[in-house]
Amino acid sequence: MAAIMLRSLSCLGRPSTKLILNNSALSPGCSLLQNRQKQWQPDPEWMEQFAGARMYPTAYKKWTPPPWNDKDPPVEKEVSTLTINFGPQHPAAHGVLRLVMELSGESVKKCDPHIGLLHRGTEKLIEYKTYLQVRRHQELLLRFMLTRFKSVRNFLKMFEFYERVSGARMHAAYVRPGGVHQDMPLGLMDDIYEWCKNFSLRIDEVEEMLTNNRIWKNRTVDIGVVTAEEALNYGFSGVMLRGSGIKWDLRKSQPYDKYDEVEFDVPIGSNGDCYDRYLCRVEEMRQSLRIILQALNKMPEGEIKVDDAKVSPPKRSEMKTSMESLIHHFKLYTEGYQVPPGATYTAVEAPKGEFGIYLVSDGSSRPYRCKIKAPGFAHLAGLDKMSQGHMLADVVAIIGTQDIVFGEIDR
Repeated sequence: MAAIMLRSLSCLGRPSTKLILNNSALSPGCSLLQNRQKQWQPDPEWMEQFAGARMYPTAYKKWTPPPWNDKDPPVEKEVSTLTINFGPQHPAAHGVLRLVMELSGESVKKCDPHIGLLHRGTEKLIEYKTYLQVRRHQELLLRFMLTRFKSVRNFLKMFEFYERVSGARMHAAYVRPGGVHQDMPLGLMDDIYEWCKNFSLRIDEVEEMLTNNRIWKNRTVDIGVVTAEEALNYGFSGVMLRGSGIKWDLRKSQPYDKYDEVEFDVPIGSNGDCYDRYLCRVEEMRQSLRIILQALNKMPEGEIKVDDAKVSPPKRSEMKTSMESLIHHFKLYTEGYQVPPGATYTAVEAPKGEFGIYLVSDGSSRPYRCKIKAPGFAHLAGLDKMSQGHMLADVVAIIGTQDIVFGEIDR
């Protein structure tokens, strides 16, 4: 509009000579109207080329639409995994287990156990103790040395039996070199017999509720599968080995104590998953009841300690009247007894697997070297292989069937 006004003003300043000559009497307004009629105006033909939308040439014209397909073709994309910490605050981690896990959604890609949160240096402490004092440390670690009660001791009644026979509910330092600490109280064997009869009914209730339960089987069948070859390569023992189909039990292959005089069966699995390990543990509780009942029937009368003054301490009643007994007790618990030089490895079939101790003696009253072989250490090493490809919630079931106790792993 400004340009039009300027051009109009210029026409006013320079009136056309032709107009002045022909129309000398016209007013200046008439000359401005004539000048406007001579200006170019857009016609419909010129406006037609701008009627549509203006499309500028770009690269999209080279694109071709894909053929129609109702199923989208798979596209490979690199998806980053999520790294999380499972524990040690998680309830299933027993308070001292840390798992650094790599997840792809809910699927476990890697499971790296971090141990050592319960390390107390037990093996080194044993080397500075006498053999009588070592038993206390072993009882903190070996909670299955008394009898096969340890396999079913989860129930409150078993804690009562422990307290009555040893005075402690949890860590019973009952087994001593040369025998046991004290005799069983009167009436305990009758109570154990009554408990065994009722406990078998409780096992039936557990199996009736879980064994054929659809939800239970969905959470345990084909979860944490371990083949027989993998179980041997990882060094598994106990239920973790027998659940994969390998019949190996130290109570049968290398009998100790009185296991060669009692009759019991060894349950064997076939698939090596959590469900088979559950079935093996339930059947082992039944076999433990068989062993307990046979032990009650074969319980002999007699002394509970070996009659050797170098190993067994004197009675408390004798210490109050005999100076020799008091000196004997003092020297035995301060100096201990000497063990001949040599090395030995002794293993027992614990509820969790083969629990062994490698002991080296230099002839003194203290061990030169003590190495504890715990079954849970090898089982935890296989957790990564067992949990790969499973869901995050399945890791809890795998840890439960491994029956891990970190007192024996961290030591």
